[in-house]
Amino acid sequence: MSRASGGTARQSRSDRRRAQRELRHSKRSAGIHPNSHTTRPNRTSRYETVEQERQARSEAVIEQARVVGQKLPTLLNALSRIRDPRNPRYVQHTLKSLMVYGILMFLLQTGSRRRSNERLSAPAMKAALQGLYPLESLPHQDTLCRLLARIEPLQIEKALVALVARLIRDKKFADHLVEGCYPIAIDGTQKMVRWQAADDAWLRRQVGAEGKKRTQYYVYVLEANLVLSNGISIPLMSEFLDYHRGDSEREKQDCELRAFTRLTERLKSYFPHLRIMLLLDGLFASGPVIGRCREYGWHFMIVLQDGSLPQVWQEYRGLRRLLSKEDRLSQRWGDREQSFELVNDIDYRYGQNERKRATIHLAVCQEQWQEVDRKGRLVERRGRWAWISDLRFCRETAHVRCNLGGRRRWSIEEGMLVEKRQGYEYEHCYAENWKAMQGYHYLMRIGHLLNVLVSLASSLVTTIRERGAQGFLAWVRETLSGIWLKLAELKARLAAPYQLRLLFPLPDVPLLTG
Repeated sequence: MSRASGGTARQSRSDRRRAQRELRHSKRSAGIHPNSHTTRPNRTSRYETVEQERQARSEAVIEQARVVGQKLPTLLNALSRIRDPRNPRYVQHTLKSLMVYGILMFLLQTGSRRRSNERLSAPAMKAALQGLYPLESLPHQDTLCRLLARIEPLQIEKALVALVARLIRDKKFADHLVEGCYPIAIDGTQKMVRWQAADDAWLRRQVGAEGKKRTQYYVYVLEANLVLSNGISIPLMSEFLDYHRGDSEREKQDCELRAFTRLTERLKSYFPHLRIMLLLDGLFASGPVIGRCREYGWHFMIVLQDGSLPQVWQEYRGLRRLLSKEDRLSQRWGDREQSFELVNDIDYRYGQNERKRATIHLAVCQEQWQEVDRKGRLVERRGRWAWISDLRFCRETAHVRCNLGGRRRWSIEEGMLVEKRQGYEYEHCYAENWKAMQGYHYLMRIGHLLNVLVSLASSLVTTIRERGAQGFLAWVRETLSGIWLKLAELKARLAAPYQLRLLFPLPDVPLLTG
């Protein structure tokens, strides 16, 4: 880059920052307080002595272990129901130790199997982990992998669901529901892609230019997260798409809609009486999905894209001019001006010869806001959102159900990005065996859930905000692998009674979920 072009780029960045400051100032003058992202302070260490740092490090490790330790009995009780397929005469590590070890590798974000072997087996780390967690022994990763290849992966998922069910029974989320319902978002994502399949259950597709197409193999997962009204995403369930579960007669492989059917069957069996509201993207705006929700007694908020359900959009265009004042709502939400149009009692027909019918309700939100573009210019932006629901819309419910319900569906995508980019190695192939790969996936989801609880613990919120989510975990790993800890002190603290108190942020305050 020439000196002239470099100077132009710096001036452009300077103009953009100045325009952003002016925009923030004008918003505050108008009584609008835009969200700000938590950043780590740029300063030297606040500890003056080695003892002060040791105390702070010990406190962080102890508080993390107390949060995790309180939830481990629920997990281990569910995991203990897994039948151990190994020959008892040759067993060196109990199933409980192997499962705790697998959870810890994701809880501490140690990376791949090889890096986990190196880091967790170091003498200082090993002694600390055995003092903090129920680990009779520390196995090799190959031992864990062989076990996961021989057990049913869904048995590990049941432990994850049992932990979430316990949090629900303890009413930890009661203040963050949507109209009394537990909002559950379902969305799919690609986990891995290869040019050679590690297992014949991998999906396949043709890629490349015409005449040069190649077969590409990939693993795709349909995830379900509990998404609260304040944006917190809680890992819940996973459904792997399997090539063998496709329609062989029509030469169609497995798809998200087929996986949705299997996942919702398990969800209903796990929570037969829970009030659930499904938050779904435009792919699921279809009659069979609506029928499944009605069959199970679930409410739903489904994104309606421009090209989906033409008869619903036709009904909307015909009725919008006749809407009364009670069917319209204008409001400011944060820095956005919103205008809602609510069309109820739309008769939707689907199925063969349109013999099935359902009454659905539509909410369309037009919004506008200001932002600074890359050239430092203040520009007006506009957007449109639309959802269909089985519940009637009104002025009193539109904001809660649309903004704090339907739009929170994005939280599951943010949660998947955390798992992919912030230490959980979602896209890493921990094992080529199909069952073992799924087993590692469910252990990763358990580790992520425990870290979400740690980040919400009232005793750790300040420390995590100061260091950041990954910075906090790196700090804990350094502490565990060094000579900072006094094991006798740790055991005494952990033996004391403890009650987990979750400090939830306000609905529009950013959360450290990594």
